[in-house]
Amino acid sequence: MTGPGAKGPEATTIRVVAEGDLPDLLPLMRGYCTFYETAPSDEALERLMRACLADPAATGVQLIARDAGGAAVGFATIYWLWSSTEARPIALMNDLFVSGAARGSGVGRALIDACAALAAERGVTVLEWQTAPDDHRAQRVYDATPAERSTWLTYTWELGAAAPSSTTQPDQ
Repeated sequence: MTGPGAKGPEATTIRVVAEGDLPDLLPLMRGYCTFYETAPSDEALERLMRACLADPAATGVQLIARDAGGAAVGFATIYWLWSSTEARPIALMNDLFVSGAARGSGVGRALIDACAALAAERGVTVLEWQTAPDDHRAQRVYDATPAERSTWLTYTWELGAAAPSSTTQPDQ
C-alpha cells in the first residue's frame, strides 16, 4: 500500500487507521467479535486500537476500508511477529472483517492485498492468517489469493487463575 490510501473495488479506499477513524472502527470491530461470538468490552477494543496507534512498528497496524461515500465498510489488523522455524519476520493478519452490506464486493480481497503490500513495504516476506473451519465464505476469498492453505492446527489456552506459576529465573 502506498500513499495515503490504496484504491480497492468501486473506489473503496484502504488506509492505515488514524485517531479520527476510531469511532468508525469500533463498530466494525464489534461486528467482527459478534461474528465470532465473543464479547470483549468496548474499552478493551479501544485499548487494542490505541496500542496499534501508539507503536505500529512494534505492535501492529490496523487498516480501514471506506466506500466511495466515506462509510467504513471493513478493517484488518496486522501484527508483526518472528517465525522461529524460518528465522524471519512474518506479518499475521489477525483480523479481517467486511460489513454485511459490503461482503461479496471485493473489499475483503482488497484488504488482504493491502495487508500484503504493507508487509512487503516493511520488508516482511510472509503474510499469514487463520479462519474458522466453518467460515466457508471467507475461505473462498482466501483460496483465490496466492496463499497456500496450511495443515497447522491452532490451540488456545485461556490463562487465568489456573495458569502455572513461572519457573524461570532471571539471569544473575
